[in-house]
Amino acid sequence: EEAARIMSICNACRYCEGHCAVFPAMTQRLDFTPGDLGYFANLCHGCGSCYHHCQYADPHEFDVNVPKTLADLRIDSYEAAAWPAFLGRSFRHNGIWTAVVTALSIALFLLAAALLVDPAALFGTQGGNFYAVLPHNVMVAVFGSVSLFVLLAIVVGMVRFWRMIGAPPLREVGLRDLGTAVHNAMTLRYMGGGADLGCTYPEEAPSKLRRVFHHLTFYGFLLCFAATSVGTIYHYGFGWIAPYGYLSLPSLLGTLGGLGLMAGPAGLLWLKHRAAKAGVQGEAARRLDQGFLALLFWTALTGLLLTALRGTELMGLLLLIHLGFVMALFLSMPYGKFIHGFYRLQALVGFALEQRRGRQLIGRDASAQAAE
Repeated sequence: EEAARIMSICNACRYCEGHCAVFPAMTQRLDFTPGDLGYFANLCHGCGSCYHHCQYADPHEFDVNVPKTLADLRIDSYEAAAWPAFLGRSFRHNGIWTAVVTALSIALFLLAAALLVDPAALFGTQGGNFYAVLPHNVMVAVFGSVSLFVLLAIVVGMVRFWRMIGAPPLREVGLRDLGTAVHNAMTLRYMGGGADLGCTYPEEAPSKLRRVFHHLTFYGFLLCFAATSVGTIYHYGFGWIAPYGYLSLPSLLGTLGGLGLMAGPAGLLWLKHRAAKAGVQGEAARRLDQGFLALLFWTALTGLLLTALRGTELMGLLLLIHLGFVMALFLSMPYGKFIHGFYRLQALVGFALEQRRGRQLIGRDASAQAAE
């Protein structure tokens, strides 16, 4: 109801029409269904420009705050699309969820090692060979099974979100729509404040820092994923067994990715702390972001320490701690801020589809629109 009220005011004003994808999508509608509002919420990048430029923001009696309202609504959409449904509640208390999952994951790896791993292997140097501590097949079985569950949860969530916003069957989505959406997501086009000056974040003055730190985080994650993929090809395709040298392709990709996953989240947490007083994000949304960013940072830090100290007696302990953080990251992916990337991409696909089809909007019956 609050989101519909604010969108009605914005639709009458339209001062922010060029800021991002939310407002062109909004102006094509005369009224707003719950599906429309969930779609807008996931189009919003939370840059804050519309809030700082709004003549109806507090202390005006209309109290219009688009980024905060849509940030709260995004959490509603995450919860509604989550599978299994009971785990959707984790979005409301994400700081506690992330902390508990992380602590349990690390504790389980330490306990399993204490019961099953020879102390000589755990606390020896092992020449930097991780598999001397935990066999390769054990790692593959544990993380492979968890990955399958995570992938299923994400796919089901995406299907639910696509239906929730009333998007058409996938056969109506063209390669052009998908390409436009991917380009806009990868370049963070809508994090530019409308004139590509950057977000009014953390303060009213435009800044591109948020885009820079976001890119470091996202592409750092992709580099780490590439390192794992290359290592898998080496292992199964060529029979080249780890450990790999510091200058090998998997190590270089992993190190660069780890540095990005430390610098990006650290920078975003710093900006988030500075932006807290601006009022463009609610407490639940802030906790959701902070839990995910902190988990990324500690996963990267323990991974880099493990790489640097893999020739010492600390390797076994660092390996278990790092694997605990990685497991927690995996388990939290469908139930934390990580999921926003998938839903935002879907919203951008819907926006590209609307722009191509003109007045044929997603979530609206085509015959009814033709009659209008």
